[in-house]
Formats: sequence, structure tokens, C-alpha cells
Amino acid sequence: MARYTGADCKRCRREKQKLFLKGAKCESAKCPIEIRPYPPGEHGRGRTKDSEYLLQKREKQKAARIYGVLEKQFRGYFNEANRKQGKTGENLLQILESRLDNVIYRAGFAKSRDHARQLVRHGHIMVNGRKTDIPSARVAPNDIVEVRPSSRTLAPFQVAQGEAGEKTVPAWLEAIPSQLRILVHSLPERQVIDTQVQEQLIVELYSK
Repeated sequence: MARYTGADCKRCRREKQKLFLKGAKCESAKCPIEIRPYPPGEHGRGRTKDSEYLLQKREKQKAARIYGVLEKQFRGYFNEANRKQGKTGENLLQILESRLDNVIYRAGFAKSRDHARQLVRHGHIMVNGRKTDIPSARVAPNDIVEVRPSSRTLAPFQVAQGEAGEKTVPAWLEAIPSQLRILVHSLPERQVIDTQVQEQLIVELYSK
């Protein structure tokens, strides 16, 4: 499976905001964007005003980086969102939010979406009683996501139980740390998705 293997912190600096790709490091004083709040590269501090196209491109890149999706898959999500009823941009965010790795992260069972992807790939997660090792698998209303019984004593899940309540879980999910279980009550509406993305710019970019 293709994935980005470069420096995550450069991605945040390029977007000039925290994308929370490194878990606890993003909340600390060691976060590079706190030290160098400008794009990486020799000319990072001297770049001119962005064009309309570049603003649209940057917004798409930001969304893809936040959710850890590469271009081909992101374009597929957009095409799916465009075929659905309703606003394409909101449909797109709902699709991204319903990915299994995002659900694990949102429920507080992983420090970052990268960490959540690793947990899923290593076979520690079940959906509706069946082992699922595909991070891009999508959840549906009334699904039950939980940690496999044989994995519950592993350090990441012990930490998640110990830190239960420190992370705000969105209303469309219900986390039960004592059972290492997540209940999916519904798919999220735009107003409850806190991702700082202007999805209309993405729609404009792909609609050209």
C-alpha cells in the first residue's frame, strides 16, 4: 500500500498550521511550527501571495494530509461524494471521517491517525466481531468497533484506558474505554466535524 514516508512536521509548516500528525508532539513546545511558523525550504519566508488556484490546491493538500490519503484515493473519494445527494464538500468530509483509522483516532484509542493506521494494519481491531486490517475501511451507523481480546493488554490500549476522558469524543461516536469499544451512532454532519478545511475550495478545484 502506497503511503507518505517523509517528515510530517514539514507538512504542517507548509500549510502554516498544525495538522496534528504527530500526536503529543503537536501539543508540546517542541512542535516545529511553534519554532519556525513559515513554509520549509530556502524561500519559505519570502513567498508571495498565493493565486486562487494555489489556494484551492493547498486546501486539497491540507485535507489529504490531515486524513493521510494520497492523491488517487482522495480523487476517488471526491468522485464518490460528487455522485451522492447533498453538498459534495460535506459528503467528502463525511467519507473521510468514516474511515476506520479516523474513528480509532477520534475515539481516543490512538495518538494520531498514523498511529491508528498502524494499529489497524497490525490486526488489533475488529468491526462487528470480525478482524479488520484495512485502515481505509468505512464504518456505518450502528457498527461496533473494538480491540481484539488478545490485544487488549498491549501498551497503546492500556495507555488509552488510562487517559480516558482527556480527549473529547465527537457526538456521533461513543467510546467505552473500559471495554475498548466504540459505538458508531451515525455518520457525522458538517457542523460536528472540527477539521479546519474549506471544503468548497476543494470542490472548485476538482470542478475545473
